[in-house]
Amino acid sequence: MELNFAIETGGASQPLTVNLTELVVAGWAGRDQAAIEHHIEELAAIGVPRPSSVPLYYRVAENLMTQADRIQVVATESSGEVETFVFSTGGEMYVSLASDHTDRKLETIGVALSKQICAKPIARNAWRFADVAGHWDEMIIRAFIEEGGARVLYQEGPLAALRPPLELIAGFTGGARLLPEGVGMICGTVGAIGGIRPSPSFSMELFDPVLGRTIRHAYRTEILPEVA
Repeated sequence: MELNFAIETGGASQPLTVNLTELVVAGWAGRDQAAIEHHIEELAAIGVPRPSSVPLYYRVAENLMTQADRIQVVATESSGEVETFVFSTGGEMYVSLASDHTDRKLETIGVALSKQICAKPIARNAWRFADVAGHWDEMIIRAFIEEGGARVLYQEGPLAALRPPLELIAGFTGGARLLPEGVGMICGTVGAIGGIRPSPSFSMELFDPVLGRTIRHAYRTEILPEVA
């Protein structure tokens, strides 16, 4: 899947095109065991079985990656999750933003299947990982949904609450701290404020308070009929 990014560094922006052939979703990626348990219970409340271990590395089709501002889903029981997104090219790692949009009804049957059924929106901007590695924990991810015509804060938390990407990468690769060329990884989320629920629109941010910049992406969900 060809993705196009604007790489922001040193006050300038340069285009970067990458061809990613594998997509990994790192699930249950919280750094704090209590926070992991909270998210497990949050999903258990809607019928999702407990994971066999943490973290888990779900594999989904590379053609699910999209930088469009609209996705299509079947029925009304899917929702987004804001997460950082990392990839490597030319021996260097970059960080962007993604939504692990998931079918919550199917999630109660199989988490891996539920992740495979929905597109994964990805932002069009990215940063060099080297530029943010020293203050990674201070960065904040947040998401907003639409309820009753209003924009509502849905998720917010520091990256300190999640396992750092190098740790997740090492767990996936068996020790290497750089993703193989062509692999993208979605790196875990924080809990939903007020519980997991669908929305016709989802907007997300990665905020860097040290360098004073933000990566943003938003998309709308078009509902397709569920027929039998």
